[in-house]
Amino acid sequence: MTGNKIWKKSVCAAVVFAMAGMLCGCGEPGEKTASATLLIQSLDYQGALEELTAAREAGEDERLIDRSAGIAYMGLTEYGQAVEAFLACLAGSNGLIGNLDFDTNYYLAAAYTKNGQFAEAEDTYDAILDLRPGEADAYFLRGNVRMSLDNYTGAKEDFDKVISMEPRNYDRLIKIYEVLAHFGYREAGQEYLRTALASGDRQMDNYVVGRIYFYLEDYQKACMALEEAKEKGSADSYLYLGRAYEATGDYNYASSVYNSYLGKYEGNAEMYNQLGLCEMAKGEYQKALEAFQAGMQLENSGMIQSLAFNEIVAYEHLGEFEKAYVLMGSYLNSYPDDEQARREYDFLSTR
Repeated sequence: MTGNKIWKKSVCAAVVFAMAGMLCGCGEPGEKTASATLLIQSLDYQGALEELTAAREAGEDERLIDRSAGIAYMGLTEYGQAVEAFLACLAGSNGLIGNLDFDTNYYLAAAYTKNGQFAEAEDTYDAILDLRPGEADAYFLRGNVRMSLDNYTGAKEDFDKVISMEPRNYDRLIKIYEVLAHFGYREAGQEYLRTALASGDRQMDNYVVGRIYFYLEDYQKACMALEEAKEKGSADSYLYLGRAYEATGDYNYASSVYNSYLGKYEGNAEMYNQLGLCEMAKGEYQKALEAFQAGMQLENSGMIQSLAFNEIVAYEHLGEFEKAYVLMGSYLNSYPDDEQARREYDFLSTR
C-alpha cells in the first residue's frame, strides 16, 4: 500500500526543500524577505507568504519576493500560483540575463512539471540549455520531463549526455535508474548500472557498489558491500543496508540496522520512516506508529508528508479508524493533490 507512494513523496519533498536552500544564494533580500526564506526552510509556507506581503509593503526587492512566493506556493502544492509568481519574477528582468533569471527558470520548470505542464517545462529547460549548454542538471531534469511526455528516445539522449558529462557521478546515475524504473523502463536503467560496475572504476566505493547491486536486485552482494561500507564508517550505508535485508525478508535484522543507526547518530527522518515501514511489514503496528511520530518530531524534515501519511496507515492497522479519518482530513488540507490519500479518506468515511 505504501511502498511506491513513499518514494514519490520523499522525492517531491526533497525537491522543494532543496529549492528553499537555493533561495539563499542569489541577490540581497530585505529583512522581511530574508525572514520569509527562514520560514520556507522550516516548512512554514503560509507564514512565509504573510511575511512576503509585509516585504512588498515595505518596498523590498519585488523580484526576490516573487521568487520566494513561488517557492512557498510550491510547498503548499499550489503549483499554478507558483508558476505565476516565477513568471512575475522573470518579467521584472532588466533584459540582462543574470543568475537570478537563470535560477528562477529552474524553479519555473519545476513548477510547470508539478502542475502537469510538461511541454512548458521542456521548453523552459530548452531555454536554460540554450544559454548554458554545460548544465548537467538541466539535461537530467529535461530527461525526466521527456519521460512524462512519453518521449523515451529524447529522455535517453539527455541521460546519455549527463553520463558523458559526469561519468563518475554515481548518485546521478542511480537517480537516472530510479526515473527509468518509475516509468516502466527498469531494464534500461539497470543496463546503465551494469555498465558502471563493469567499468572497474577504483573510485567506486563500497557504498556506491552496494546501492548499485541493490537496484540490480542482487541483495546478497548488496549486503556484503554495504556491510563493508558500514564497518568503514559510512553512516549513509545503513539505510540501504536495511532495505537490502528487508528485500531478502529478514525484517528483524533490517530493523536492528535502523535502530543501530538511530542509536549512534542524530535523528534522521528518513531512517525513522524506513524503520516504521519495516515494523509495519513485521506486523508491529504500535512500534511503526512510534517510529513515524518520532520522525515527525524532527525539525525541518523533508519527509513530513510521507511520515504523516504512514502515521495514518499505522492507525488504520491498529483499528483506530476515527483517529485515522480525522488525521487524513488534516493531511488532505495540506496535500490536496494526493489522489491516493483522497481515496483512502473516502474508504475511512465508511468505517
